[in-house]
Amino acid sequence: MRARLLLAAAALAAFGASLVSGFHFDDYVIFDDAYFGAGWRGIFAMWQTRPITYLTFWLNRTLGGRDASGYHAVNLALHVAAVLLAYECLLRLMDRRAAWLAAAIFAVHPLQAEAVDYIWARAIVLAAVFVFASLLAWLDDRPWLSVALFALAVLAKEECAAFPLALWLLDARLIVKPAGAPRSTRWAPLAAMLAFSLAAGLRVIHAASITPGSQAGAQAGITPSNYALAEGVVIWRYLRLFAFPYGFTVDPDIPVPAVWLGLTAWIALAGALFAVWRWRRDLAIWLAAAALLLLPSSSIFPAADLAADRRMYLAMLPLAAAAALALTRSRTRALAPLAIVAFVVLSIGRTQVWASDESLWREAVERAPDKLRPRIQLSRSVGTVEALAQLSVARRLAPDDPAVAAETGRVLLAAGRPAEALAHFGRALALAPRDAHNYNNRGVALQALRQTDAARDDFKRALALDPGLDAARENLRKMAP
Repeated sequence: MRARLLLAAAALAAFGASLVSGFHFDDYVIFDDAYFGAGWRGIFAMWQTRPITYLTFWLNRTLGGRDASGYHAVNLALHVAAVLLAYECLLRLMDRRAAWLAAAIFAVHPLQAEAVDYIWARAIVLAAVFVFASLLAWLDDRPWLSVALFALAVLAKEECAAFPLALWLLDARLIVKPAGAPRSTRWAPLAAMLAFSLAAGLRVIHAASITPGSQAGAQAGITPSNYALAEGVVIWRYLRLFAFPYGFTVDPDIPVPAVWLGLTAWIALAGALFAVWRWRRDLAIWLAAAALLLLPSSSIFPAADLAADRRMYLAMLPLAAAAALALTRSRTRALAPLAIVAFVVLSIGRTQVWASDESLWREAVERAPDKLRPRIQLSRSVGTVEALAQLSVARRLAPDDPAVAAETGRVLLAAGRPAEALAHFGRALALAPRDAHNYNNRGVALQALRQTDAARDDFKRALALDPGLDAARENLRKMAP
């Protein structure tokens, strides 16, 4: 019990400050009345994506409204649950000291900050809780309970779809079978899990194709082949952050590499895994399991964000197990506790960065000064003077980017300068004439200048281009006599 309490305390020490944090990015979708305000009808409408996760958001909203602390408390509680379940699994797979150390690394490593501190990232933490419960049931020789728990995991987030492959690897190499149980008895539940994985994969491909602005699949803005080339580099970045946790950013600057570089990254990963296999096979098995768990997010299914730390949450467990095995063999016995203390301190720092949008995007600008999105996002979190300064730099970096012009217009409009805003909205429209948002933005500026007829025409044009643009429809409704 003491070991478990220490793990829970370490996790709370590392990420407990998230309780006083706010909302970020996609978190605000929770307050979209089309879904989370529509009760069970909204939950049913989202069935094709992540119903169990969205159900928890709906419950948070129903019970706590817009108080962010309740949402963060659920994320934190789920992380502690994942840590304790991970520890129970590890106790069945390695000696007690290594198991505790692996669970501690999983609990407090700063790579976990995005998954724990970002409310919308709850999906992967909740999926991990079910995945680890599924693994525990498997280890306790209850394979069909394991299948049921895995089904819940994919309903929380489809990113866990490769777990059956990792389980097959562990089952073949590390898991001790019950006396007298033939290996073939486990193929049927594994096949059932793979069927759930296939269904989850097809579901997410369909959802990405029909959801406007999904930024995944065909809407990711990158081909599967280019995405695969980039992900070899991305995985090396994850490994570097795991070993040397410095240089975090919510928006890393990762260009699509040349073909030779992307292929070299993948070949180097395979070569490193083979070298570890020749040296210590138990370490290699855990590393291979981590690689398998990364397949859904770091292979060929494209996403607009090439890298996101939260995608490492599941893979962190086998990585932590490999690190624990290496550390327990070290002759310097103080190395392991020093590493845990250092990780706690770094995670407290990461949680402080996650305290506000401004701190997140200011860090992102520092890490990638030539990237546009961090500057645009930072401009939404600071005062008018600094916002315009950031956007001026962005305009020098990309003079023909319509997003920069549109954001400059938004800042000026909010500052009560509609005439200046109108010029920038007009430029955004000239650069992207098929973007309905640009017509809507110009309409708002025209309305502020009391050019009501022109404003009404722009709102109508916006709706003609995008009938689902609620902002334009609402603006037009307010203008009705």
